[in-house]
Amino acid sequence: QVQFVESGGGLVQPGGSLRLSCGASGSFFSVATMAWYRQAPGKQRELVTSITSGGYTNYADSVKGRFTISRDDAKNTVYLQMNSLKPEDTAVYYCNKDPPIRAYWGQGTQVTVSS
Repeated sequence: QVQFVESGGGLVQPGGSLRLSCGASGSFFSVATMAWYRQAPGKQRELVTSITSGGYTNYADSVKGRFTISRDDAKNTVYLQMNSLKPEDTAVYYCNKDPPIRAYWGQGTQVTVSS
């Protein structure tokens, strides 16, 4: 049974930083391309960033230069360092494989950027 558990969200002022974590169960992790997604109120869920098993990363234009994805295969964990946060980054953030597996969506973690 695969399970993703996201944590680290919260309320932060514009320009602030947060670091999200996603722990994964299952033996697939070290060979999987992992990703962070987000869903803002009234919008579709979107891909934010991904990282391959070899460490190659890709970012949505809206977060390039501000967000950094990383992974620790020994801990089955993927991270998202978010800097220079903007109100438009407000969303529920999820991790999953890339492409995502519908059955693997977790509860996500809420990120709210507001003064």
